Amino acid sequence: MKCFILSGILLFLSFSCLAQEWQSDLSIAKKLAAEQELKIILVFQGSDWCAPCIKLDREIWNTDTFKAYARDHFVMLKADFHKKKGNALPPQQQEKNKALAAKYNQKGYFPFVVVLDKDGEVLGTTSYQKTDPATYIKLLESFKS
Repeated sequence: MKCFILSGILLFLSFSCLAQEWQSDLSIAKKLAAEQELKIILVFQGSDWCAPCIKLDREIWNTDTFKAYARDHFVMLKADFHKKKGNALPPQQQEKNKALAAKYNQKGYFPFVVVLDKDGEVLGTTSYQKTDPATYIKLLESFKS
């Protein structure tokens, strides 16, 4: 019985180590990026209505390959724009997301991925691409130089 419990705890810890921590506030993301010397990936998505956004989430962001890499290379920042009232974000978060869009996504593209430096300066942009996580990581890394 003790072995079973210990195995369960170890399994839980291994999954939580791979968990992706998404930020929702640019100032916090910038602070983390500066402290850890990382770049920021800002993702504009419509998680309850945008099919390419859902694919990007499933095929890239939620893969173990990307999560493991991002943990040591990026601060992940999400600006989600829900359409279904039942999924609505708190008004304060909606305002933060609108401010991010006004600065970084004026044309309203979804999904839209912006790679930023620690000061919030744009290094590059991309969107959904039908590719594997390793190739997508190479694309994101190409914006760093």
